[in-house]
Formats: sequence, C-alpha cells, structure tokens
Amino acid sequence: MQNLRNTKLYKTITPYLATAYAEGFCEGERASKKDQLIAWQYLHDNHLARTLQGWFGRTIENLINQKSIQK
Repeated sequence: MQNLRNTKLYKTITPYLATAYAEGFCEGERASKKDQLIAWQYLHDNHLARTLQGWFGRTIENLINQKSIQK
C-alpha cells in the first residue's frame, strides 16, 4: 500500500477538490485513480465524509477494507 499522505496533491487539496475528485464531477472528471484515492484518503483523515452523503462513508469503509486507503 502506498502512502497517499506524502504526496503533493494530498498536502494542497481542498475539501471541495477532494469531493470533486472522489465523486468525479467538474475538476475531478479527469482525475487519475491515484488522485481519486488521495482524495478519499483526505476526506477520511479530515472526517469530511461524515458531513456528506452516506455513500461517501460507505465507500471509505470499502476502500479501507480493500487496503486502498489507510485507516
């Protein structure tokens, strides 16, 4: 498992951009798989998924179980 927290994107991403990358709208439409995982990691680390639709929390749990992001 790669450490997504040490990437340049993780250190500069905003809550809006993380949501866009994770959900794939606007700026996130062309995000790479790695960029999407960084966004999910950011949303998890900053407890932002709890403020969004339930789908975000469930997706984060699945990504943790798949070891795609870190707990």
